[in-house]
Amino acid sequence: MALQLYGIPNCDTVKKARTFLTAAGVAHDFHDYKKAGVPSDALARWVARWGWEAVLNRAGTTFKALPDADKTGLDVGKAMALMLANPSMIKRPIVEGEGVALIGFKPDAWAGAF
Repeated sequence: MALQLYGIPNCDTVKKARTFLTAAGVAHDFHDYKKAGVPSDALARWVARWGWEAVLNRAGTTFKALPDADKTGLDVGKAMALMLANPSMIKRPIVEGEGVALIGFKPDAWAGAF
């Protein structure tokens, strides 16, 4: 699998991650899930790897703007449905490739991975 960076282009954290990869000479493809959506199989893979609690970005404005009924009683099924419908609620960036799987941008962790 070629290195894939998932996120939205106007996110400051995604911008930092893209700059990091470019500066490190790491070839990657960018998947804008604001425009292209998030593949359900990719979301299922992320939830299986990190758990839905880590993948769901509760701190973002999209999640905070949800009606209280949508935010309460969350479980894996409800959280995944919300993230598929609103990809901005997925923590970003997510990077996957041969031997690499990272969620969020932490320069030290990324430096050790590449």
